[in-house]
Amino acid sequence: MTERLYYDDSYLREFRALVLDRSDDGHLLYLDRTAFYPTSGGQPNDLGSIGGVAVVDVVDEDERIAHRTASPVDAAEVECSVDWARRYDHMQQHSGQHLLSAVFIEQFGIETCSFHLGEEISTLDLEVMAIDMEKVIAAERRANQAVWENRPIVVTYEESHAAGDLRKPAGRAGTLRIVSIDGLDRIACGGTHVRLTGEIGPVLIRRLEKIRNTIRVEFLCGSRALRRARADYDLLTRTAQAFTTSVDEVPDVAGAQLAAVRETERLRRKLESELARYQGRELYEATAQDPNGVRRVVRRLAKGSMEELRALAQSFTAQPKAMFIGVVEQPASVLFAVSADAGLEAGRVLQPLLVQGGGRGGGNARMAQGSVPTVEALDAVVRSLSR
Repeated sequence: MTERLYYDDSYLREFRALVLDRSDDGHLLYLDRTAFYPTSGGQPNDLGSIGGVAVVDVVDEDERIAHRTASPVDAAEVECSVDWARRYDHMQQHSGQHLLSAVFIEQFGIETCSFHLGEEISTLDLEVMAIDMEKVIAAERRANQAVWENRPIVVTYEESHAAGDLRKPAGRAGTLRIVSIDGLDRIACGGTHVRLTGEIGPVLIRRLEKIRNTIRVEFLCGSRALRRARADYDLLTRTAQAFTTSVDEVPDVAGAQLAAVRETERLRRKLESELARYQGRELYEATAQDPNGVRRVVRRLAKGSMEELRALAQSFTAQPKAMFIGVVEQPASVLFAVSADAGLEAGRVLQPLLVQGGGRGGGNARMAQGSVPTVEALDAVVRSLSR
């Protein structure tokens, strides 16, 4: 059995331990005591070193904790060191999650159903279908108030049958490790935590995401929140410089410029449509009739978008007895449009030709389009349409 030193002292950074067992290759060690936290309860494992060798993973195996090292460790007794920056960051995030979960219950009666502590962000899932942003902001404000109040966070051991007022039932019998935030929260937890809410640092909720029947809350605490706030402000400052305005005026200036861009785009599309109608009529007049009185034209682009040909096709086939074949070589695609009196349906004609060429597509009676794998297959489709 491994004695879990982190249960009673989350601040322990260095310790000595005996190696009780190891794997044949020497990469997996079992110690008589450890301060290394194994991945559990949404919190990632600690890193550090054992006998000067890097610890790359820590795994909870019920009675024992396995320590995987980057290279074999042969010593019978070892000096161990926990990566303190990583550990303290995890302590801030995990204690911050307890605080936020307690606040969501205190303020709105909303339970937390899961927690995940990631490398960059942390999340908790709320047992609610939807939540107003006003409530989220209020919860963030209340959590930070509790941080400023610097409330004690204490660890106690209590028998499950006597442990009352827990935020969530422990679900097991025996002795429970209870983590409490003074006046706010009590819950069974095996994770590492700070001693005072003030050590959590600022609590910042970033965004919400609906996950099935829950709402996922992305949050940052302590140094993570500070780094993110600095990055956000730097980004906002660069945006303000790009708009040649102040930080406070960025939303209004950006909104005004976006509206101007949208209006410009609307006018551009209108002009392109008018130009295409003119070009389509001009192309129609310049195209000779076949023996059946149908005017058929092919327009080919080496590369580009079919949208460039669509407006021209619509204008051309708005005239009587007209067929328009638009071709883009990269990617290999084709558009086929016909006038209402052409005597055939574009979709029914084009779709089987695409399938025959190993492609796919379709459309309606007046216009259809699709793609094929190669230019050779595209040429075969065009030849069939041009007959």
